[in-house]
Amino acid sequence: MKRRSLLLGAATLTLSQLAAGCDSKPILKIRSLKNSVPAQVVSKFIRDLKPSPVLQITQEGQLKELFALLQQWKQLPKSENQADLVMLGDYWLTLAIRQKLIRPIDPAKFSNWHKLPERWRNLVTRNDEGLLDATENVWAAPYRWGTTVIAYRTDKFKRLGWTPQDWRDLWREELRDRISLPNNAREVIGLTLKKLGKSYNTQQLDKVPNLKQELANLHRQVKFYSSDAYLQPLILGDTWLAVGSSADLLPLLQTQKDIAAIIPVSGTALWTDVWVEPVSANQMPLTEKWIDFSWQPPIAPQLSLLSKVSSPIIVGMKAEDLPEAVRTNPLLLPDAKIIDRSEFLLPFGNAGIEQYRSLWKEIRQV
Repeated sequence: MKRRSLLLGAATLTLSQLAAGCDSKPILKIRSLKNSVPAQVVSKFIRDLKPSPVLQITQEGQLKELFALLQQWKQLPKSENQADLVMLGDYWLTLAIRQKLIRPIDPAKFSNWHKLPERWRNLVTRNDEGLLDATENVWAAPYRWGTTVIAYRTDKFKRLGWTPQDWRDLWREELRDRISLPNNAREVIGLTLKKLGKSYNTQQLDKVPNLKQELANLHRQVKFYSSDAYLQPLILGDTWLAVGSSADLLPLLQTQKDIAAIIPVSGTALWTDVWVEPVSANQMPLTEKWIDFSWQPPIAPQLSLLSKVSSPIIVGMKAEDLPEAVRTNPLLLPDAKIIDRSEFLLPFGNAGIEQYRSLWKEIRQV
């Protein structure tokens, strides 16, 4: 999904200003998704470290552009614009490993590694094919995460006399031709599996009773499919309900009072953005310091508040150690039971991918 917006609040320090005066100072070159690294957090990192380093942060609009840079740097390892650290979405991690675009990282070098919840540590521990394997290497450092949520028009649903609570509500007759869904087979088939009490990561789709019929019924509810252009129709009221990323919706909720969002009570899809080291990058202690800094318990809540995207560290923190604005925001910090019912979209082999692709194509032609 195209996701990711950022509100920097009262910050006036820009990332380009942070790179000023870099003579004789240690330099860390970072490539990140646009607006994913709050300037205040960068500023504190620079102040706290002695000697003060310089962070040169170059931002890209989409995760696929960051993945393309990794491919480019493998072919041109001497490129002057190569970064020491790159942000990727967990979706891209399998491909990056298989194509040998990145190298493993050593968790023993991070004093805060153990503060990451186990499921995030497991997600980045994989074999050379990019498949989960607890006995193999750690390939990435989880940085932030979010969920797939249901957003809806409160004014339209007030007339209906109910509000969405779970995936099953998408099938209600009142929403015929009123909803938008992601243009993504794993997400749409996954939420339908969830409605049926199955896992997002189910692979033998032909053995799931009623799945095809449920998808056909859902397809008739859909006004359009989009992963990156669904907010404006929702704002205008052309759609009444949209399924999208928490990173898109959290900033929107601050300005659009007629829109609300919930995480389905039966659980949802999780995603996470991670830091990876390009295979030909210089190995630098500063890289490890930046990652470990973002995992500090005092920093993680601030990172979450400023970027409107959650740090994985806050999941394991005590409620009393979190700012009220974090612990009372159910999109930023979902209920623990909902998190437990939610799932990362795990990598599939070719056979599993083909099943989803084939079924997706069939349903879209109905």
